[in-house]
Amino acid sequence: MKRLLGRSGIEVSGLGMGCWAIGGPWGNGATQQFGWGEVDDAESTRALHRAFDLGVTFYDTASSYGAGHSERVLGAAFRDRRDQVVIASKWGSTFDERTRTAGGPDPSPAYLRACLAGSLRRLGTDYVDLYQLHLNDLPVEQALDLVGTLEDLVAAGSIRAYGWSTDDAAKAEAFAARAPHCTAIQHDMSVLRDAPAMIAVCEASGQAAINRGPLAMGLLSGKYHDGRRVADNDVRNMDYAWMTYFRDGAGDPEWLAAIDGVRDILTSGGRTLAQGALAWLWARSQVTIPIPGFRNLGQVEENAGALARGPLTPDEFAQVEKLLAALR
Repeated sequence: MKRLLGRSGIEVSGLGMGCWAIGGPWGNGATQQFGWGEVDDAESTRALHRAFDLGVTFYDTASSYGAGHSERVLGAAFRDRRDQVVIASKWGSTFDERTRTAGGPDPSPAYLRACLAGSLRRLGTDYVDLYQLHLNDLPVEQALDLVGTLEDLVAAGSIRAYGWSTDDAAKAEAFAARAPHCTAIQHDMSVLRDAPAMIAVCEASGQAAINRGPLAMGLLSGKYHDGRRVADNDVRNMDYAWMTYFRDGAGDPEWLAAIDGVRDILTSGGRTLAQGALAWLWARSQVTIPIPGFRNLGQVEENAGALARGPLTPDEFAQVEKLLAALR
């Protein structure tokens, strides 16, 4: 299954791999962790290679994931086949590579250029296919102040296209309208949390809708129904306002009950629960590109296996919508 990366014309696999989790730990101390716990770089590399073998050509990371570690692992994995993959990264949050600590936001044009230089160094490449602003709540006027610099970087060949990771549909619409090479909006979306306003903007303005959290941060894998908890240094164990799927490191009971309500439909036709959740996103719109995260080979094989099964049928999709109407 192939999809276009918005109006750029860049063709990608309908499924991308989100590389947040393989960045490993980083944060502002024990009380503020932004990673998904410890990682095994060798396993991450095997998983990336397996994803490629299974037809995945799109890989999404960020300069700040693991304070640059995710970019280093991703770049090394595909150094000998760079022209065969589409790499997306992000900028906006400062960090210290040496101490793996997070800093504050920096929306300046100077940091945009400096951060891209760091990304290119860590990825071992001279261009990024898609570079995304990683400041969700930035005022749109400040985002638009970056367009001139971004267009210069496109002209120089350092980036092929750019986008914004934001959940504000009005901001996305305004940015896409005045940013010639903006081709993608990355936003939170899953079968549990539709984003109709954002999908409408992406469809109308020629933007790819890159779906982060397509498996509800792992809840749609089905493995958290048994009460298991994530590690203490896992971001899902943090008390952030936006961390709604997990509470105290365990799956939120209300969301788990919602999953149970649509499980039979999502798993029809031999799909796993995760594959059904991805299939819902493909059925939702032609512009969606889900990017589930991973930390091991098995997760990649399961998620990439959804490509062969494709989207839910119109009838299956309608059944899910009916069952989730009250929740939404």
